[in-house]
Amino acid sequence: MTTEELIALSERYIMPTYKRFPLVLTRGLGVHLWDNDGKCYLDLVGGIAVCALGHSHPRVVEAIKRQAETLTHVSNLYHIEPQILLARLLVEHSPYDKVFFCNSGAEANEAAIKLARRYASEKMGARYELITMRHSFHGRTLATVTATGQDQFQVGYAPLPAGFRYVPYNDLDALEAAVTENTCGILVEPIQGESGVIIPDQGYLRGIRNICDRRDLLMIADEVQTGIGRTGTLFACEQEDVVPDMVTLAKALGNGFPIGALLATERVAAAFVPGSHGSTFGGNPLATAAGIAALETIIAEGVLDNCRSVGAYFLERLAGLKANNSRIRAVRGRGLILAIELTVPGAEFVLACMGRGLLINCTNSNVLRFVPPLILTREDVDKAVGILGEVLEERCTKTC
Repeated sequence: MTTEELIALSERYIMPTYKRFPLVLTRGLGVHLWDNDGKCYLDLVGGIAVCALGHSHPRVVEAIKRQAETLTHVSNLYHIEPQILLARLLVEHSPYDKVFFCNSGAEANEAAIKLARRYASEKMGARYELITMRHSFHGRTLATVTATGQDQFQVGYAPLPAGFRYVPYNDLDALEAAVTENTCGILVEPIQGESGVIIPDQGYLRGIRNICDRRDLLMIADEVQTGIGRTGTLFACEQEDVVPDMVTLAKALGNGFPIGALLATERVAAAFVPGSHGSTFGGNPLATAAGIAALETIIAEGVLDNCRSVGAYFLERLAGLKANNSRIRAVRGRGLILAIELTVPGAEFVLACMGRGLLINCTNSNVLRFVPPLILTREDVDKAVGILGEVLEERCTKTC
């Protein structure tokens, strides 16, 4: 079928919950994608921080093929070998003791909210509220969209579930002041990705940990976007030597195969007992086989080192762009989650880059976000920055 025919069918049969670009992507390899017309793109979106090893990584492909030929699904009524092995791998490379598997980041955060409340009901009496941050993003289920500190995601879903309070991000005084007799925990992203790669001050996560320790609260880190190496360490919280009571993962964990996970300490995880939570597909053989292949590769094959070094180079090159373009207000990033904040809306720049074979993302209306595969090279960065520079200069020439 032609691209036009496929898009027409999409618009006819699929609910309009996404504003899609006029592309039908049909193939991927490494850091590149090809559309239905055969055009090649350098991909700095990575499935929105998902394809950490790039597209069609051979180890992940082989793991999925091998598992599909062996066993695809049995449900969690039974023990599942790859699920057990992935759980062991996560525990051995983290400060956590137990894992709950699900299918997405939203489900992982939903599980964390439920575990926090269940733990609180057993250990804290009537406490049930979670404090979250303004401009945060935690998912699209009814509970996680309520936890999300952005009004636009909550429009039309009232009444929202009770039990959430919001404070400004990167403000420990406001956070401390918001704690009440009903507070059971604090849910925070180490970096706010959807709001434009907002990086808090050094010491912010440590400050939250201290508040939780002093006030007997649970600290929950939403590492759906930052976890599994995105910032150059397996978990972003490692960079402040902070251990939350729970951490949520998804996105890069399966390198494109849907999987989410909630990790928790033994003390907190004990609040979940048979029947208290579950998932038909969570931790299925295919997803966990993909997760093992992805995680082992990221840990053992220099991917984290590459993320740190290429990320630093990318940030340096973006800073060079800023020095020569008045439309760039700020550049920020850590590892391979980076952003250019513009003084104007960013949508036209995304389209212009797409026309030149570069896929980027605009978030918060004026922030160009880059969350490419962690296997990106300096040569890829040079190509991307070259295109970005051309687009910024061209658009400024036309309108300045």
